[in-house]
Amino acid sequence: MNYKKVLGWYYINGNNKSPSWTGVEYLYNFLINNKDVGPFGKEVTMGKIQLGDIAQLSFDGVKYEHSLIITTIKNLYDLSEIKIASHTFDSFDKPISEYVYKNIRFIHIQGVRK
Repeated sequence: MNYKKVLGWYYINGNNKSPSWTGVEYLYNFLINNKDVGPFGKEVTMGKIQLGDIAQLSFDGVKYEHSLIITTIKNLYDLSEIKIASHTFDSFDKPISEYVYKNIRFIHIQGVRK
């Protein structure tokens, strides 16, 4: 666990967790910038994603508002063949192509520091 209040990665309970557990931009900033304990990653193109990576959606084309975890990849270049899990409307193995959005970005999880 990384117990930094704003830029950390921890979950004690529903009322005591870092913003990166529920905030899309907080998760992005944590993963992209983390040099301390916990997971870290980098933004990549769709063709470089792997299972367990994160897709983030922007519905208005400006602000990213939804994070999805990649669960299945049958074709790296076809969003109907890349499936996800998400919690807002509990989904598992749902094709990304079923979402309506304006922008998408991908975060490849490179590893975890202990």
